[in-house]
Amino acid sequence: MKRIVCLLSVLILFAHITKANASISSIMVDASSGDVLYALNADEQKYPASLAKLMTLYITFNAIENGKLSMDDKLKVSHTAAGRSPSRLGLNAGQTVDVKTCILASIVKSANDCATVLGEALGGGSEREFAKMMTKTAQELGMKNTVFKNASGLNHSEQKSTARDMAILGLAIYHHFPKYYHLFSLTEFEYEGKIIKGHNNILSSFEGADGLKTGYTATAGFNIVTSAKRNGHRIFAVTMGHKKVEDRDQTVALMMDKVFQNLEKKSKIDIEILKAEIEKPHGGQKKTDYAYQMIASQTISHKPTADFGIQIGAFSSYDKAMSHAKNVQKQFSAKLNEQNIYIEKLNRNGKTMYRAQFAGLNKLDASKLCQAMKNKRQDCVATNIKPKTMFAEGSL
Repeated sequence: MKRIVCLLSVLILFAHITKANASISSIMVDASSGDVLYALNADEQKYPASLAKLMTLYITFNAIENGKLSMDDKLKVSHTAAGRSPSRLGLNAGQTVDVKTCILASIVKSANDCATVLGEALGGGSEREFAKMMTKTAQELGMKNTVFKNASGLNHSEQKSTARDMAILGLAIYHHFPKYYHLFSLTEFEYEGKIIKGHNNILSSFEGADGLKTGYTATAGFNIVTSAKRNGHRIFAVTMGHKKVEDRDQTVALMMDKVFQNLEKKSKIDIEILKAEIEKPHGGQKKTDYAYQMIASQTISHKPTADFGIQIGAFSSYDKAMSHAKNVQKQFSAKLNEQNIYIEKLNRNGKTMYRAQFAGLNKLDASKLCQAMKNKRQDCVATNIKPKTMFAEGSL
């Protein structure tokens, strides 16, 4: 009888530990290559809380770049937006607020009223329609396990995402809209003569951290998507589902610090050693078994509006491929947009190669461009290209 009781106690303890581990999801990704450096329950669906605002901001930046909005545009505040629960900037129904203020408040203050104003403006007056746009954009970026239901991240039973998907979104903002990325490093801004302060502790406590966003609701727990750069290396880290803000901040700091420590010793990271260092019992996340999953072999690219494109060469490194693509873009800037550069990571006979391409062209333009390039004795192949924004397992 004692043995049975003892066995039951062990099983209950094991179940408790497993549940505790399952409550946390984390991932770390190299910003240049898209390689996954560390993952723990990275595909487990979670409530994103205010991390959802990253998608609201991504779509907002896209609208600004496409001329549909400007930073100075005045947006009307609806009763719905004004009635959003905290965190809030304190907008009143009927007043107007400029786009820039809404962006800054959504980033720094995590203001739900401002995020709703942006969502309604971009959704034709309907936050519900904007949420559909958010989910569609997520799918186009390769965020396979994400559904959005509002612009702010306030609780909704069907609004879910994963650590992996949030890493995709963070990287997409960084790569697609670099001119706005610096906004995520702000810790305060001025509104109506008052200094509005933020609460992203990692920005001030972790050396090299320069963005992006925290999130919290009682249901979701404490979440964060962040990025840091040291000695020329940039990584993105996500951790979700923590019960305490201190645990979240300590976990993401440990994850990133271990990567940078390893990089100081050698140029390449041993992923298994890194995993063991992060998960060791006396620090970081509890030990758990998981499998790295190959998501795809490519880097971040802008979602094209057409399915044709051109291939302009294969190179031994990502940097060489990107440099060549940018040089070609400058030569043919009337037809090629830098945002549609697409670097595909390939494995040929055990050797890693990086193919430089441009996506989002129609078949006729792709053919004409290739002919023009060939006339200048440049390699070019017109082909069907449908990139997805995903990551590949690997090392730096």
